[in-house]
Amino acid sequence: MLAVKALNQFYGGSHTLWDVDLAVPAGSRMCLIGRNGMGKTTLLKCIMGLQPASSGGITFDGSDLVKCTAEQRARLGIGYVPQGREIFSHLTVEENLRVGLAVRRNGSRTIPSRIFDLFPALKQMPNRRGGDLSGGQQQQLAIGRALVLEPKLLILDEPTEGIQPNIVHEIGDIILKLNREEGLTVLLVEQKLPFARRVASEFCILDKGRRVAAGSISELTDEVVHAHLSV
Repeated sequence: MLAVKALNQFYGGSHTLWDVDLAVPAGSRMCLIGRNGMGKTTLLKCIMGLQPASSGGITFDGSDLVKCTAEQRARLGIGYVPQGREIFSHLTVEENLRVGLAVRRNGSRTIPSRIFDLFPALKQMPNRRGGDLSGGQQQQLAIGRALVLEPKLLILDEPTEGIQPNIVHEIGDIILKLNREEGLTVLLVEQKLPFARRVASEFCILDKGRRVAAGSISELTDEVVHAHLSV
């Protein structure tokens, strides 16, 4: 579904991604893992068109993403939840969700009811400002906003960061539910290995902007973790 080929990216004079290859098959749950500052968020931003790639290719369902704007990529069916959530704090829950309607492929301007089925807490507070929500509720809102456009691929950048444990578990349940029941493909960055092992079907480790290990999640052994993730 998503293919990244020999991707290079520079940030100022720093070479941040080095010939990165990444394949995310349809129906998979791919987890990008790595220590801080290893290029994970940069890779997601390149996929979404929020940072330019210096060289290499990115395709999604046969479309060349390198030539597409971020909005065009969303219209192709990619939902994105950035690190830190980036909801609109002065807009209400309902207004935040409606932001996602602008890039729906079918032109519908109605928030899908399944968003509230997945996140019942949001249904109880449609007029509450985003900035007044807890961290966990804000993350639910950010995921809901991405799901409003009914994506084929959902990209999540550290969805458990700063979230209370019970909400972390709920987010894991929702990712698995969407994948198993609706076939949604997921690409996520995650630092918490127990969460990654529970949720992901495959993994890819980045170290200093290079892919150093990849495979099925069952192959993310303690030896691999020690070799590439130990501080």
